[in-house]
Amino acid sequence: MPTQLDMTLDAIMDKLTAEGAPAETVPFERNGTTMPAFKNAPPSMSHYMAHYCNEHKDATFLVDGDCRLTFGEAYAAARHVAAGLQADHALVKGDRIGIAARNSANWIVLYMGILMAGGCATLLNGFSNGDELADAIDLVDCKLVFADAGRAARLDGITHGAKIVMINHDCAPSEGLSNAWGDPGANMFLDVGPDDYATLLYTSGSTGRSKGAYSDHRGVVHGSMSYAIQSLMAFSYLDATGDAPTTQACALLAVPLFHVTGEVPLFLQSYALGRKIVLMPKWDAKEALRLIQDEQVSYFAGVPLMTYEMATHPDRAQFDISSCKSLAAGGAPRPVEHVAKIKEAFPEGFPLLGYGLTETNGVGCGNFNENYLAKPSSTGKPSRPLVDLAILDDDGKPVAEGGIGEVCIRSVCNFLGYWNNDDATKEAFTDDMYFRTGDLGRLDEDGYLYIVDRKKDIIIRGGENITCIEVEDAIYAHDGIAECSVFGLPDERFGEIVGAVFLAKEGHDVSEADLRDHLSSRLAPFKQPVQYWQETETLPRLGTQKVDKKFLREKYTKVFTGG
Repeated sequence: MPTQLDMTLDAIMDKLTAEGAPAETVPFERNGTTMPAFKNAPPSMSHYMAHYCNEHKDATFLVDGDCRLTFGEAYAAARHVAAGLQADHALVKGDRIGIAARNSANWIVLYMGILMAGGCATLLNGFSNGDELADAIDLVDCKLVFADAGRAARLDGITHGAKIVMINHDCAPSEGLSNAWGDPGANMFLDVGPDDYATLLYTSGSTGRSKGAYSDHRGVVHGSMSYAIQSLMAFSYLDATGDAPTTQACALLAVPLFHVTGEVPLFLQSYALGRKIVLMPKWDAKEALRLIQDEQVSYFAGVPLMTYEMATHPDRAQFDISSCKSLAAGGAPRPVEHVAKIKEAFPEGFPLLGYGLTETNGVGCGNFNENYLAKPSSTGKPSRPLVDLAILDDDGKPVAEGGIGEVCIRSVCNFLGYWNNDDATKEAFTDDMYFRTGDLGRLDEDGYLYIVDRKKDIIIRGGENITCIEVEDAIYAHDGIAECSVFGLPDERFGEIVGAVFLAKEGHDVSEADLRDHLSSRLAPFKQPVQYWQETETLPRLGTQKVDKKFLREKYTKVFTGG
């Protein structure tokens, strides 16, 4: 039966979506399928940012160490960047412009400038090594890549097709982004529309090689507004209960901006909310607690590891963290046992859980407050009013009520496709435009989604996707390896870590140390196996003669956990 909170939130959303209300929708057709879209959505992210930066122009927007920028100051700086991109770098609408840098205020100003100038902001994975970065650059034909010193060093001497432009993280955008600084004059850089390319993010796939998931402005605008409407619903609820914050909303941003969790629900949503963003260039739980106290952070979202580390930090009691009312997790499953610990550690707030993907611009489901405490293993209900969620079989047909099938999401927020990969794009969608997430799940009688397994062969380590086949390919590149299998192992800190089983070729002596040395230059550190096991016989096979990875994972998980 629906809870009182469910009924209250549904009643609030009914008001928000009524005719003339902020979230009123109108029909939108994509590839012959009709879906709801916000009636009053700005036509592009350029318009979206211009509107809200003017509305909140004097409010603090970005806090990056000693640097503080208002919405108006950030927008003015982005106009200079847009002008420089057009005048000095000959940016043409739709050009993929890469960003390879750690989080900073200048990263955000650069992103804004790229979109305002008509470019497609291409968010390169800052954890990648040089070869991986070069491959990602050439995969989508990046014209320019703005790189900080660390990422530029990784690319040094590696061939790729982009021009590297240096940026730094100095406070002043005019200094840190001086290589993209121009005179905006009277140009408002609004010559972009809903069908123009806006962003391209990378997602791991079952082939092992990253794919470039690109979205138009319509999708990113609606993804940002969908989150803002969920927040408006929550604010209305808190206002009715007397728990609404009395100061400016403030989010602590500690996850990478090149991931959709950092980009949409944390960064882009903040324009509509007039929300201050406090940036952390590197995760540290104690520093996060200090920033929550000093900046009066009201909202935190990160991978489950982060909230768990704050909740269990030995120095937590030294800080006043009562301002933080919402502690959201996304990007990886949150262990059920963490939920109660977080509520205990943050008694003034509630843990939340979101479910979305790069391909959905982060939009999907949410589990809120008391309902999350009651159903801690669920990712929540589909986000109204845009998300149409279905549990489908391999033929794209609905499964029986309560049955397990592939979780599929249809909304105007969904991406357009994978860059230069028509086959993967076609496989990603059903005929009626549901995106196939690759996750297996079920819906309970209240419409709450439960993820039960993954169809895709992916390990999620602290929010980072790692394809098993990529790690296996790197291991097979060792001359002494006959067979190997890679799978995820449970880990309280990261959620999952990489485990590997290998069999050496006859006549070869391969040790764990040999493999670690072999992989050190082939894979980013977070992708490298933490635990190895060596077999002496051929790995077990399925009837199809594929290695029985499920058997190996179950066997060695028991060994690893002592179960």
